[in-house]
Amino acid sequence: MWERKSWLYSGADSVTPISFSLTSLGPLTATTVTETCNNSVLLLGPRGCGKSVVLELVIADLLAEFPDMISVIKLNGRMHTDDNCALKASFDDNSEFMISMLRECGLAHKTIIFVLDEFDLFAQGKQKLLYSLLDAMQSVTSQAAVVGISCRLDADQLLEKRVRSRFSHRKLLFFPPSEEDCQRLLEHIFFLPVDSTLPSDHAAKFNMEFQKIIADDGFKDIICSLFASDSTVHSFLRFLFSAVSSMDLKSGFPTLENFKSALHCVVRQPKFEYLKDCSHLELYLLVCMKRLEVKEKATYNFNSVMEEYKTIRDRTLPHGRGVCLRAFEHLLQSELISFTDGKGHNQSIQFRPVKLLISFHQLHQRLKLNDFSNSHLLKLFDQAGQKC
Repeated sequence: MWERKSWLYSGADSVTPISFSLTSLGPLTATTVTETCNNSVLLLGPRGCGKSVVLELVIADLLAEFPDMISVIKLNGRMHTDDNCALKASFDDNSEFMISMLRECGLAHKTIIFVLDEFDLFAQGKQKLLYSLLDAMQSVTSQAAVVGISCRLDADQLLEKRVRSRFSHRKLLFFPPSEEDCQRLLEHIFFLPVDSTLPSDHAAKFNMEFQKIIADDGFKDIICSLFASDSTVHSFLRFLFSAVSSMDLKSGFPTLENFKSALHCVVRQPKFEYLKDCSHLELYLLVCMKRLEVKEKATYNFNSVMEEYKTIRDRTLPHGRGVCLRAFEHLLQSELISFTDGKGHNQSIQFRPVKLLISFHQLHQRLKLNDFSNSHLLKLFDQAGQKC
């Protein structure tokens, strides 16, 4: 039942963490129906890594096997964060009604699956819904499963003690697809079968041209840029669709330029445009901040950045401190960096902690531009990167 073959599998001989979660969640929820075991579980992971997809597949299989024995109630933390609103929407704001409903469903051998999307938002406030639901599942003869979905890996730690004691503490962790997974998906989508209705010589030449593209270093840079922006499968598929849409119909073959244009369509990098306008001094300050992050500095401010700047400039300052401070302020105005504290507005800028708002990859791409000599900066940046 749970050996489903789909893009959840990375290949015939290897199973991805997502398909492992599918084979774990399926039997767990099935025991609620077949063995009258109440269950609760959290699906945790970043957005776009397949949590909802896996849950929908599991529910669809359960409904197909037990069509008249399962009811699904879905709540979303963004809509039902207020406890009263959630209870009223589900069971008329009445805990006794909920308990009686679970009892009757249990006596009728019917299972209720509660899906709590944005689970961490339900953990705010008094957590009345979570407590009433989990407590009812323990105190009566019921058949129910609670499945929470959250992008916060510490969602279970947000629960109050009384709620946590009634939760099963089962967690399934989801991870975004790796570059190797996307490489296999890319080859599966793009390579044409030679035994199809297409002319075999065209399919062979198409595959050969595409093989040249994926072996090109420029294509690898494109994939790195895409993953630095968004590593979800949905974004990757949109990228591939955009590349296919820009193919030349006369030749019928993809080119590297198709993927470059697809990257510009899919990935919007307004901060990179600001990076292009940065002065040499501002780039130095950004590299200093990145070096401080690599050195695992928990916090840093203008003064600590200046100390790092002196270190890489052999204790000499080609620019005055006031000039450096104006460059630092310009980085704040461009939103390439920001303050980490929400307070301290009366405190001097030089002492307030800041953080970078650009990725390692974005800064590296900017330093590789040849509008002026960045060889020394690039060397300093690469030295920092080797220590990561």
